[in-house]
Amino acid sequence: MKGIILAAGKGTRLGAATRGIGAKGVGVSKALIPTYDKPTIHYPLSDLISAGIKDILVIAAPDNIDQFQSMLGDGKELGIKISYEVQPKPEGIAQAFIIGEQFIGNDDVALIFGDNIFSGKRFTETLKAYTKPRGATVFAYHVPNPQDFGVVEFDKNMRVISIEEKPAQPKSHHAVVGIYFYNSGVVEVAKRIEKSARGEYEITTINDEYRKMGTLDVTILDSDTSWFDTGTPDSLIGAANYVRGWQNRTDRLLGSPEAAAFQAGFIDSDALRELAEPLEKSTYGMALLRLADAGW
Repeated sequence: MKGIILAAGKGTRLGAATRGIGAKGVGVSKALIPTYDKPTIHYPLSDLISAGIKDILVIAAPDNIDQFQSMLGDGKELGIKISYEVQPKPEGIAQAFIIGEQFIGNDDVALIFGDNIFSGKRFTETLKAYTKPRGATVFAYHVPNPQDFGVVEFDKNMRVISIEEKPAQPKSHHAVVGIYFYNSGVVEVAKRIEKSARGEYEITTINDEYRKMGTLDVTILDSDTSWFDTGTPDSLIGAANYVRGWQNRTDRLLGSPEAAAFQAGFIDSDALRELAEPLEKSTYGMALLRLADAGW
């Protein structure tokens, strides 16, 4: 399975926090803004690495692509490969599969949003269990405000009977979160869907196409999992406080690509120590050195 991180937004919901940071005075991607002690994109990158995915495409806006390349490089030092593509203008999440057609090829693919943060004892194991989807596998999470998300409806046997984008009258409280697994057929599905009324190629439309084909699987994330969409000031600070508390409580790092690569077996302790040494004056670097010494 390959992975795509979609980070092409301009952080408009964060208001002044993203204005003037990007090139030409425009807003910068939310994924470039720190969530506590690391850039937000490090969290989804770590999720893909933890799932065993080594070939990753970052899709960004034209004004931000150079910043992502400067920040992440080619991934070689993490034992992975990172490549980049531009989304010329925001025409919807599903456009990622058209942009990434050559990258995907005949492989399965995971799509994750650059501003989503996940945490949970069983979350990584859950991802690993679904890296060979029969069609599409999406993940649902119980939320109090389902009207703000894609919403999935189940029958009494927990079979999916509908999936809707931001419905005025939600049929459940199960929101589809920002990580999706697809077989290689997703490219052809993306090519045949039409834009929605708001002028975008919707990821929910793709998921509904798989539902119609009978190959949409929905996994409900357990209550141990925490999920943050860092698109607003409140959600960003909420996520930062969560990460701070988790790291202080466990004395480990959440959302560290270096730690994830080491734990996935992509790099060894010597390589991890080499990555940590330039950061050794920070709590982040010290945590990586402890991990390299402890080996877990």
